[in-house]
Amino acid sequence: MNTQVTAPLVKTRSRVREGQPFPLGATWDGLGVNFALFSANATRVELCLFDPTGKHELERIELPEYSDEIWHGYLPDARPGQVYGYRVYGPYEPDAGHRFNPNKLLVDPYAKQLVGQLKWSDCLFGYTLGSPDADLSFDKRDSAAYIPKAKVVDPAFTWGNHQFKRIPTDNTIIYEAHVRGISMQHPAVPNHLRGTFAGLANPELLQHISSLGVTSVELLPIHAFVDEQHLLEKGLKNYWGYNSLAFFAPHTPYLSNGHLNEFKEMVAHFHEAGLEVILDVVYNHTAEGSELGPTLSMRGIDNSTYYRLLPDNNRYYINDSGTGNTLDLSHPCVLRLVTDSLRYWATDMGVDGFRFDLGTILARAKSGFDERHGFHLACRQDPMLSQLKLIAEPWDCGMGGYQVGAFPPGWLEWNDRFRDTTRAFWRGDQGKIQELASRLTASGDLFNKRGRRPSASVNFITAHDGFTMHDLVSYESKHNEANGHNNTDGTDNNLSANYGCEGATDDEKIIQLRQRQMRNLMATLLFSQGTPMLVAGDEFAHTQLGNNNVYCQDNPLSWINWDLQEQGKAMLEFTRRVIRLRQTYPILRRGRFLVGEYNEELDVKDVSWISPAGTDMTEDNWHDSALRCFGMIMDGRAQPTGIHRRGLDATLLLILNAQADVVNFKLPQVPQGAGWRCLIDTNQPHKNKHDFYPFDHEFLVTDHSLLLFELKKKK
Repeated sequence: MNTQVTAPLVKTRSRVREGQPFPLGATWDGLGVNFALFSANATRVELCLFDPTGKHELERIELPEYSDEIWHGYLPDARPGQVYGYRVYGPYEPDAGHRFNPNKLLVDPYAKQLVGQLKWSDCLFGYTLGSPDADLSFDKRDSAAYIPKAKVVDPAFTWGNHQFKRIPTDNTIIYEAHVRGISMQHPAVPNHLRGTFAGLANPELLQHISSLGVTSVELLPIHAFVDEQHLLEKGLKNYWGYNSLAFFAPHTPYLSNGHLNEFKEMVAHFHEAGLEVILDVVYNHTAEGSELGPTLSMRGIDNSTYYRLLPDNNRYYINDSGTGNTLDLSHPCVLRLVTDSLRYWATDMGVDGFRFDLGTILARAKSGFDERHGFHLACRQDPMLSQLKLIAEPWDCGMGGYQVGAFPPGWLEWNDRFRDTTRAFWRGDQGKIQELASRLTASGDLFNKRGRRPSASVNFITAHDGFTMHDLVSYESKHNEANGHNNTDGTDNNLSANYGCEGATDDEKIIQLRQRQMRNLMATLLFSQGTPMLVAGDEFAHTQLGNNNVYCQDNPLSWINWDLQEQGKAMLEFTRRVIRLRQTYPILRRGRFLVGEYNEELDVKDVSWISPAGTDMTEDNWHDSALRCFGMIMDGRAQPTGIHRRGLDATLLLILNAQADVVNFKLPQVPQGAGWRCLIDTNQPHKNKHDFYPFDHEFLVTDHSLLLFELKKKK
């Protein structure tokens, strides 16, 4: 146990001026630096200055002013590059929710950049580990040697002719990626840039992403985060990054040159390539964990304000996040912290949107999830935030935490109902066609209200959390032994299948079926109404060898392998092809819900459901649990008057067959049409010739396959 104590320092306030309470954080104004820190219950705050390495504490300066619960001071001789931290004085009364301990150096919640990485030590804890009643004790050892420090930044950056126009939601295709995972093994990325923002901005890597036809890259957490001690002890890391320490600072290892502008340069390159940048953000909890966790930042600044505590015992935390603590966004200063962070990343750093991890927590009041919570109101009325892409993961671990479809207008939401229904249908589960019809039409049962658009439903088959698309059709069960939890971590509800062999196989029939199933899943994703999201690597069948929870695997198991074999190259070309079709035919990304509405004047319905007999589905068909093949006609003639853009007024027929046998499907008749032209057949993915078929032609639909036809109009 380390018992090091920091040597006494000279404390001074001779140079410090009173400064301003706004803006919060450390702000360089060209002449000096203003420091401002919120704490409603502190009795004194010391600003601690360090040398550029962050290893040596040089001076402690007491902030001289306290205005509206904000401590502030101005240093005229401070400059960008100044490294600093805080020591906050106040009561140490865990039962009352107060955990002040000035022996613990604290990270500024508004820090724009950090110096150094956290080093685990008993000194990081505000209490003495192993003592009776644990967190009720008080630890006097200094933590400065073990904790990252904040650094004052110069926000200046030349964006040049940067006039990027954000992508309309109806046209959006999201590509979820990890900064390290996507670049660590890319052959064009130099070794010293791999796993960094500069590596991600590599021209060849960017060209690959843009050539897919996706519009928006959603990055897993890039806010500064902490590797948990128990993972490091096992030789593992927090790879995904859902363990935030600072909401304004990028994760230090992602900066190859140590300069903050590297992130901005990456954004500029993405925008030049026509791509949006969306950040996966974690505002629901912090890396400080439960009452037995370390004191790193907010716990020591004002624990009872920042965190939601049990109302009958403030010693303990409400744990709706499942990670030990939950931020309390019902407090205006905590809400301000989050919205300030969002605005900073949008304005100074240039990002185009956010995906909110466990988004339900952000709108939790004492009574539970509240659609009119202050966080939602703040986002909706803010002239900047309201124009960004705001995407919710609409669930958390708390009571009533599942809220898919319950977020207010302006929000997009991850739709796990689409994921589960699509997986189950293609696996061959019975009785899924009725729900699948809802999912193909942007889940109107969940989202078609209050003027929300189909794009509100973010459809996905896979995400970072779970099987890759390759593994979804190759493994019946998870194989997470490498995580060190005896394969008990990760979900067991994978809705997956291996089609006769667990994992890799040389059986050509199994291989062909798996490849066709991947094509079916990808095509269903891209041909459904709503906003599609695919995961980096799925476009060429990346595998994680059956591990469905690689959160701690910062190694080749999770890194994307760019050494593509023939099967991977074929899947890549197919993915590009189905994305091109979605771009070509706007009816596949319609701005209004398909509801089966009948237009008497034109004698058409916007969507019709077709049985293998070529006729409209009957109630008996819908309730036939054995039926796993049906068709969907999206009639372009039902579009609003005056719309004649190519593809928007096209009529398309989508046929899905999850049965294990060939189905004789009679192609339906459509007034004013002359027959059907086949655009894609997942059984013949390389066939580019668009064969013509007359009405009533009995098409032999291969088992486990999907087809898309375009109506050929009469001349």
